[in-house]
Amino acid sequence: MSSVPTAAEQDPGTTITLLEAGDGSGLVRRTVLPGGLRVVTEVMPGVRSAAFGITATTGSRDEDARHAGSAHFLEHLLFKGTRTRDAMQISALLDGVGADHNAYTTREQTSYYAKVLDRDLPLAIDVISDMLANSVLDPGEVETERGVILEEIAMYEDEPSDLVDDVFAAHVYGDTPLGRPILGTNESIAALPRDRIFEQYRDAYVPGRLVVAAAGNLDHDDVVAQVREAFADQLAAAGDARPVSPRLGGDPVPMFSGSTLLSRDTEQAHLIVGCEGLHRTDPRWYALRVLGSALGGGMSSRLFQEVREKRGLAYSVHAYHSSYADTGVFQVYAGCLPDKVDEVLGVCRDELAKAAGQGLTDEELVRAKGQIKGSWVLGSEGTNSRMGRLAVHELGYPRHYSIDDDLALFDAVTADDVAAVAAEVLSRPQALAVIGPYDEGRVF
Repeated sequence: MSSVPTAAEQDPGTTITLLEAGDGSGLVRRTVLPGGLRVVTEVMPGVRSAAFGITATTGSRDEDARHAGSAHFLEHLLFKGTRTRDAMQISALLDGVGADHNAYTTREQTSYYAKVLDRDLPLAIDVISDMLANSVLDPGEVETERGVILEEIAMYEDEPSDLVDDVFAAHVYGDTPLGRPILGTNESIAALPRDRIFEQYRDAYVPGRLVVAAAGNLDHDDVVAQVREAFADQLAAAGDARPVSPRLGGDPVPMFSGSTLLSRDTEQAHLIVGCEGLHRTDPRWYALRVLGSALGGGMSSRLFQEVREKRGLAYSVHAYHSSYADTGVFQVYAGCLPDKVDEVLGVCRDELAKAAGQGLTDEELVRAKGQIKGSWVLGSEGTNSRMGRLAVHELGYPRHYSIDDDLALFDAVTADDVAAVAAEVLSRPQALAVIGPYDEGRVF
């Protein structure tokens, strides 16, 4: 384990190297500005782009019932105008340089980003920083975006393959922040006044709760100087505030088993069967990730072969694991014709039971590790993904990991490691969520 301090432990006004390049130069560096704003960058030699993002360390799980949906609401509103720019000016500036720009909200963070040509990085820093530091949350825009978000919720509810995730989460976590939809509900969004959205902005968008990350063809000191200038007023107001610590651990999260049904007149049935998994810094996470790949991570996986290839029961079936600071959930999704749901569910449960009792074969282990390592590297070569990786590590891990670190940890996973984690995780009580054209009370 690295002895490099977290941002909360680092002296304000200093810069440290988090990861070194092969030549010993600083590959990933962090500066903590007075006031608690941290700036983390990764230099990527040979590319002609740069990605810049700012992440708030709060997401939907940090909302109480009165503020449900406010984190995602802010994601929309911060594009709608600042003290010096209106929404059209923000869009025109970014579109005018061909920027890939957007934002997203998760249960534990809200992120805003722009990927640009390296020469346009100063523009991206200026515009994204202005959005977060100087938003006006115009009342008229609040009402306009309220309608947009309600349309977004309606669109999401028309996609049962996506909606089943929320149905499953609501069943497993109950009426808690982890169980509520990230977007909010029709009722919560309709009832959310501007003052409560502003409370979220006031509390979450302060220097000590923000992470600035950038990756690509850049100079760390230049990025720091531009960010310091863009947030000058906020840094002065923050005084001697320090960055918040990484979100690690927490109290046990209750999870519920059993089944739930959302009756819908759909052409397909959509189901998720799952159980409690591991939190994201559990050292067994890598073994569980290998298990998930072998069970449902590709066309050669057990579930794909047993459900689709051998029996022709479903077009889509896959396994995946969602991790948070203090909990996780291992899930299997399948979409099938309504009259096939019992057979599909039976096959999925059988394969989970087999894995719990027997683990993986040597061939499956090698194939799963190879698939993960290949996709891990291929998915990490762009500046956007590297920028996002910096923010994720800064917010949710005790240190930053290099790609080589991750590959070595996957390489170290043994068949015994997978068998042990399979026996523990897959033997836990199962929960089931189904969307389909069934009568209420139908037993699965």
